[in-house]
Amino acid sequence: MTGTQVKAARERLGLTQQQAARRWRLSQTYVSFVEQDKRPVPDRLAHLLARAEPQMATGLPRNASQASPDELPRLLGALQYPGFAYLGAPRDVANPAAVMLLALRAPVVPARVTEALPWLLVTYADLAWDWLLDQAKLANVQNRLGYLVDLAKQVAEQRGQAEAVARLVEVAGELEDARLAKEDTLGRGLTDVERQHLRTHRSPRAAHWNLLTSLRVEDLRYGL
Repeated sequence: MTGTQVKAARERLGLTQQQAARRWRLSQTYVSFVEQDKRPVPDRLAHLLARAEPQMATGLPRNASQASPDELPRLLGALQYPGFAYLGAPRDVANPAAVMLLALRAPVVPARVTEALPWLLVTYADLAWDWLLDQAKLANVQNRLGYLVDLAKQVAEQRGQAEAVARLVEVAGELEDARLAKEDTLGRGLTDVERQHLRTHRSPRAAHWNLLTSLRVEDLRYGL
């Protein structure tokens, strides 16, 4: 993230440098230096702005559709997902909402990436949900998101993370109203035989979201 992006974000938030300094727990002088690219953007601030402004180029291009799904392991690593943490560069700043949307829209997603997505929703339960929900509905992938939110809620419940559970329950309710009747997968190409097998053996919640997937909470390597 650049100083120019920080300044643009501050102005979009309607903050003076002094107000931003108080909110971001920095000195006004440091904010000024950051905006002039005379000081590095603190990682804490970069993550804060990334969550608040998903459209910013923080780990992904402004238009998330320009990013390649091949980047997902690195981006998840930048967000400190244990399975890919070794791939994230120290100063990588990935936007959790944009990373999630990239995974949701990808036609094919490796199983190891799919397994990371409930972790992402629990770990960043305060991500920019309004933006993500709007974008998911535009791309007709709300059923994918709905099932992943279900899995994330189970993880949060088992961890005893009450605030994350409450937020995920709220999001699930919003997605429920937009649930699609069309059958979908979690980024997998399936044969007719596999489709028939999954229709019979998928979980009740996967069936509720009209998804052909065998993924369950117990399959999440780093979920609990």
